[in-house]
Amino acid sequence: MAGYAGREGSRRIAEVKKDELQRWFSKEYVELMGQGSTINIDNSSLPWQEYGATEWEEVNEGGIFTALWNLSGAYGLGFRVDLHRILVKQETIELCERYDLNPYRLYSCCMLAAGDNGSHLVHRLQSEGIPAAIIGVVTPDIKREICYSQVQGFLERPREDELYKIWRQL
Repeated sequence: MAGYAGREGSRRIAEVKKDELQRWFSKEYVELMGQGSTINIDNSSLPWQEYGATEWEEVNEGGIFTALWNLSGAYGLGFRVDLHRILVKQETIELCERYDLNPYRLYSCCMLAAGDNGSHLVHRLQSEGIPAAIIGVVTPDIKREICYSQVQGFLERPREDELYKIWRQL
C-alpha cells in the first residue's frame, strides 16, 4: 500500500463539516483533518513496474476495501490482509468515529500494488518520501481474508463510499 486509507475522504468531510468538528476537536486538529495528501499517487505518477510492482490498483471511491476487491477479482486471486497494517492517519480514524464511518470504505487517493518482492517495493516508495507498507499477501485461492488480531473474516462485496452518508446530511 502506498499512501493513507481514507485521507482524501476525511479531507472532504473536514472541509464541509469544519464548524461542527470544531465543537469536538481543536481548530488545529480540524485543520490537520482537512489536509489532503501532499503526494499525488496514481497510475501515472510513478513507474510502478520499475519499482517492482507486477499489478496495481488506484484506491479512490469505495476506499481500500473496494480496491482490494477489484484487484483480486481482476486476477482471480485471493489475499490475506492484516487490518492493523493498513496505513491510516489517526485524524481520519477520529473523524470516522465521530460520524460512524468506516475509514477502509472511505474515498482515498492512494495505491495498492502487488509484487514478487514487497519489501523492495516498499523500500523504493519510502525512499521517494511516500508512506508505504506491506499490508498482506496474495493467495492462489479466491478467498479475500481480512485479519484483525486473532479474528479472521472475509471481505464483503464493495458498498457505497462512506462519503455519501455525509453528503445526504447536507
